[in-house]
Amino acid sequence: MATEALLYKNRALLLTQSFFIKDNKAELLLHAHKYDFDIAFFSEVSAFAQAVEASGDNNLFVIDLDALHNMQADMQSSRKTLLLSELLARLPGGHSYVYLQSARQGGRFLLQQRLVDSDCLAYAEKPIANDVLVDKLFNLFVQKKRGDVVRLMFLGDATHVDEAALQEQRVELIRYDDVNTLHLRVKELQPDMVMIGEAEYERTEAIVRVLKKNIEADPVREIMMLQRRIDVDLTRNALASGFDGIIPLISRELLTAQLVNRANKIRVSKDLIGKDRATGLLNKVGLQKKTQELICNAGREGRPLALGVVDIDKFKTINDTWGHYFGDIVIKRLSLTLSSHVGEHDLLSRFGGEEFVVVFWDCSLEEGARKLDAMRQAFGAIPFEVTPGTVRHFSFSGGVAAYPEYKTGNELFLRADAMLYEAKQAGRNQIRIAPAR
Repeated sequence: MATEALLYKNRALLLTQSFFIKDNKAELLLHAHKYDFDIAFFSEVSAFAQAVEASGDNNLFVIDLDALHNMQADMQSSRKTLLLSELLARLPGGHSYVYLQSARQGGRFLLQQRLVDSDCLAYAEKPIANDVLVDKLFNLFVQKKRGDVVRLMFLGDATHVDEAALQEQRVELIRYDDVNTLHLRVKELQPDMVMIGEAEYERTEAIVRVLKKNIEADPVREIMMLQRRIDVDLTRNALASGFDGIIPLISRELLTAQLVNRANKIRVSKDLIGKDRATGLLNKVGLQKKTQELICNAGREGRPLALGVVDIDKFKTINDTWGHYFGDIVIKRLSLTLSSHVGEHDLLSRFGGEEFVVVFWDCSLEEGARKLDAMRQAFGAIPFEVTPGTVRHFSFSGGVAAYPEYKTGNELFLRADAMLYEAKQAGRNQIRIAPAR
């Protein structure tokens, strides 16, 4: 379809042998598109290098080392094998590369050392199934993104960390000094990491158990102790009480670096757990957590929220008529349309199948309905080429409910979903709003 190339925000550039492209191209593309990225195939180093130079930030650069055996070193040489050193010399600097290699190549440690010292983002051993390769590449796309802000709550002397360096890496430092009310503050702010000084732990040894036994505790959250002195018994007791890690205080710089590394791992884990792989939007798990946080913030600040639920009209007919692959394309186009209409503090989720949820921050019921209707009109204007020369337009229906009329995320969703059902029953392609109680 003519608009397909516009669907994918990310792209992988793949330098590989021609037979690999011939045998795997269609299946690789099918898997990649489901993960919301495209693949461009290259069999010549020069064309690949030019494409790398012209690429933006949303790209991965993948090199199949077996391709070296099918490439001439230069125009004047009859030698078919390009040496690794020649390939590395011709790759544009300032970029990181993913290398695919055979088991024989993977067994050579000096080769691995050469690769990781040469702008290597990652390497993988073949044979590797197409769906597995695509899944691994998706994970790398996630890791390349800066992602959400990670919150670090620090109980104790926070002067041991470089707050400016943390902020630069999108880590927010929250200082706190009362061990007896820490569990309440953690419940309210839902930090991703909690750092507790050894003195505070020794005063209240039950603090970690109190934090972890809460049924609403985030399983991704890391609780760490900052240890200023070497004490084996203290370390053993702290680990037994539930700490995820003990970080010795060696220097301010090293402590900050360790916290940044842990924040990056948490960020990736949160993306993989809380994001829908096909669209990159929040999934049901991610939405529920974020909505709870947004409602807490709205309550503290006295702001309204509007939650909308939308569902593509007659989506089963779309799948049955033009296939599930085309249905996936429709879902992606809707996700991009909705994304372009949400603000920085709004939430957007692919809740499941063809159903999406949007939460508008500081937004009344009526304004939320207007925003959702603007999304409906924008999606309805998109031409889909279902077959060569044949264009169709599709629609969605939606329902809206508002906070504080409905107090919890579950109440908001159920009421908005009921309004969605009314919109469907009334003829589809419209928005219905929840009446006042």
